[in-house]
Amino acid sequence: MTSSNPPETTDKQIPAQEVIVADIGGTNARFAIAKVANGKVLSIENETILKTSEYATLQLAWDAFEEKIGRPAPKAASIAIACPIRGDVLKFSNSPWIIRPAILAEQLKLDKVVLINDFEAIAHAIAHCGDKHLKHICGPNRKEPPIGITSIIGPGTGLGVASLMFSGESNYQVIASEGGHITYAPCDHIDISILRYLRQHYRRVSAERIISGPGLNNIYDALAASAGLSVSHNSDSNLWESALKGTDHLATAALERFCLNLGTFCADIALVQLASRVVLSGGIGLLLADYLPQSGFGERFVDKGRFERMLASLPVEVLTYPQPGLLGSAAAYAVKHAS
Repeated sequence: MTSSNPPETTDKQIPAQEVIVADIGGTNARFAIAKVANGKVLSIENETILKTSEYATLQLAWDAFEEKIGRPAPKAASIAIACPIRGDVLKFSNSPWIIRPAILAEQLKLDKVVLINDFEAIAHAIAHCGDKHLKHICGPNRKEPPIGITSIIGPGTGLGVASLMFSGESNYQVIASEGGHITYAPCDHIDISILRYLRQHYRRVSAERIISGPGLNNIYDALAASAGLSVSHNSDSNLWESALKGTDHLATAALERFCLNLGTFCADIALVQLASRVVLSGGIGLLLADYLPQSGFGERFVDKGRFERMLASLPVEVLTYPQPGLLGSAAAYAVKHAS
């Protein structure tokens, strides 16, 4: 399978390099072969998506990908993973896989390997893919060059946060974070009832417990308990489908509450980072691209008292590029090793 190729480039100064790119999350492990040169991503091909639950280790999933492509694999790789890149042992937030950076190249039979945080990769993708892959949600619909800081928020299996700082049209820096694990901040009595319910089940309630794929189920169960209804154990995918189709009124209420909390969280991150724009990514961000503008997201986003006017001046967009983690992994490698 071939993914949508990144923007074309005419740079011809150095030969193109092939590199394996990977985006390893809590649910899926995505792999592809990228061609990079002159700090640019030329193409992304042989895209493969594997379920992390079907492989005991990254190495086994890696071997399965190499077998699928049916040819010798490149000896360089750029891997985005859903955890902080620090220490001798990297443990995923939402997966049992473990990575030991010191021996990873040897395990995967690579000459060179780059490890980056998964939302660091998303930030690189946003820097490279351009406005045509951004859908406007709220705020001003501007198309000026994105000078300043872009706050990147991505609900998916977890809740990713990063920042992208442009100092010129093509000069940028990426700062990774674990902002999704900050403590959940309720804003009204319904939010408070959700927090109270979740405190019965979790020692600590982070923003990720509410603003993520599994978070919708937490909200749904909390609303059901508050209404004196029996709490059903829905699968995440079925609940999201019911909520978006409107076939379950409580699921629809949970989705609206999800959007309200996402708006609050995005505004909090924008204030912390003093952002000039906000970009949503992640599987849930893309799923809600058409739903968010008609939800209470925008109202909650600007509901920050003395900072309401500042937040109202920020454009909020959703990244629509189909596999941004793979593009971002390739872009990170291109910037560091092919420029």
